Amino acid sequence: MPTRTEEPTSTMPLRIALISPKGPLYRHRGGIWRKSLRYQPLTLTTLAALIPEDLPHTVACIDEGIEDVPLDLDVDVVGLTVITGTAVRAYELADHFRSRGITVVLGGPHVTLVPDNAQPHADAVVVGYAEDTWPQLLRDQRAGRLRPRYTMAPDLSLADRPFPRRDLLPSHRFVTADVFEATRGCAHACEFCVVPTAWGRHQLQKPVEDVVEDIRRQGARRAIFVDLNLISDRRYARELFTALIPLRVDWYGLATVLLVDDPELLDLCARSGCRGLLMGLESLSPANLQGTRKGFNRPEHFARVVERLHDHGIALQGCFVFGLDEDDPDIFLRTAQFAVDAAIDLPRFAVVTPFPNTPLYRRLEAEGRILTRNWELYDGQHVVFQPARMSPEELRDGVEAAWKHTYSLGSTWRRIRRSPAPWPTRIATNLGYRFYANHLSRYYNCDWIIGPAPARDTGPGASAGVSA
Repeated sequence: MPTRTEEPTSTMPLRIALISPKGPLYRHRGGIWRKSLRYQPLTLTTLAALIPEDLPHTVACIDEGIEDVPLDLDVDVVGLTVITGTAVRAYELADHFRSRGITVVLGGPHVTLVPDNAQPHADAVVVGYAEDTWPQLLRDQRAGRLRPRYTMAPDLSLADRPFPRRDLLPSHRFVTADVFEATRGCAHACEFCVVPTAWGRHQLQKPVEDVVEDIRRQGARRAIFVDLNLISDRRYARELFTALIPLRVDWYGLATVLLVDDPELLDLCARSGCRGLLMGLESLSPANLQGTRKGFNRPEHFARVVERLHDHGIALQGCFVFGLDEDDPDIFLRTAQFAVDAAIDLPRFAVVTPFPNTPLYRRLEAEGRILTRNWELYDGQHVVFQPARMSPEELRDGVEAAWKHTYSLGSTWRRIRRSPAPWPTRIATNLGYRFYANHLSRYYNCDWIIGPAPARDTGPGASAGVSA
């Protein structure tokens, strides 16, 4: 097998493995989520599709959420996509494969946020979206002139791109493979969000006709859009929703509460087949929302948001974060009870997480409130900073209390009996989250604060053992 310093024989196919490492939340053995709550991810299949057709190659996609990563892979290139919560695992795998002479490439949100942290573990890192840089990287690797860093150009376009290679992941291991993307990015600049830091506030858009053709080719009757904010550009949203109407698909996606302030767009969204939306409500505190640059959220209107969506046959997954500076110990059950009273179809609670290099991270670091830089704990449920008005343990326990209150049998019934979703969907999703609520303490705790810190060094040059 060629090593990183040898130039491969040009007639031999380039053997590529694309890997999505996972942490405790999604690992297929011992993870908290079960298949019923997983859909096929797009990152690996998109990267596979971007491999130049004129470059002889073989490619395999490995999602550690559904299968083990073979440590004896016989390949030339390993590409790993990294979010902050899986960085430790990604670095372990990267160090292992590099020790075997395999070229390792790291990319994804975490690498884009802190490329210098990832660089010692890779032969090359990709900063930003990879539509142009990944094909160029592979050509450079084949020619023996691989560069250590590839950075997205500011004029990147999503037009005329190949459709994802969904066939490379087993569809039967996911609840659905009908996952699509129309846009990337968001116009807002929320303090805790990785998007404006990693990719800026300019939304990239696929031509609507390409989105429609992807759905047609897939033969989807129900679709999930993973776009961060489908209505960030209202003109594009109107064009997309109009084009979806003839397809007669039921679809689910993400948007902001601003949708209900635009009756015309909301009507069009419902007519296009929207049956459920995830919205970041974040907090019942106006001061928290102003402080995190999400002041367009108005807690006094949240109940109206739910009502308006339900009137249009759209269910709501409403997301809240705890641990913002105005939160005190009574915020948890107050928020949980609001979610029940407002009949939010699928409430979700998280610990606010200062992802590296975001404005929130930089502020908390300047205030001396970052408690750990063990990226494995940066998963939206562990407490990695000192809250302003409570202890880390109070924040941990309060989040769990909110989950358990919201997904008790009585609270669940009060919410789902008012949901517009089909009964099988109401029951299945809420039972899944009830399972999660009752198993939180198995996965998320503050033991690392109370007892010895985990033996995880994730800084530059760090290396750790590999376990499957």
